[in-house]
Amino acid sequence: MSIADYKQLLGDHGKDTKLNLSNLFSNVDSSGLTADQFYGTALSLVYSMEEKELIAAVEAEAEGKVEANVFSAAKLAATLMSMNNIYYRFLHLCSDKQFSKLPAGLRMNGMANPGVDKADFELYSLAVSALNGCGMCIDSHVGVLLKHDISAQAIQTSIKLAAVLNAAKTARALA
Repeated sequence: MSIADYKQLLGDHGKDTKLNLSNLFSNVDSSGLTADQFYGTALSLVYSMEEKELIAAVEAEAEGKVEANVFSAAKLAATLMSMNNIYYRFLHLCSDKQFSKLPAGLRMNGMANPGVDKADFELYSLAVSALNGCGMCIDSHVGVLLKHDISAQAIQTSIKLAAVLNAAKTARALA
């Protein structure tokens, strides 16, 4: 299944989402992202969403455009952010700040060597953090990306991917 196939499953209420999917996936070269960044971000997002048809569509689009390490790193980002976003969102939202003074004690060694360029992994993690609504994580990832000279356009594209893929999941559920 491709993105084009997936779009056919979205129904009339998904018209804007279909157009946005087409725009993103047909303009990778002008997105501000490399192929590894674009497809790695998209993969990390759909792995986080756990929607099998959407995973299949994005995997099919990425196949032959990126190496296996990008698929693995995207899975790592989805997995680690599913843990970190919950923990750090709690610290951010909890009015009792005693918890932020305690050590997290959560294993995150995969972040040190994710198998792709550090900035690429940060883009994957940023997009998943936006999807999961963790402001503390968003700020951290944006700060690292800016230190790596990642452009505002690249950062924005990663967030547009999160928004549009999330809309696609919703449109599919309502079809």
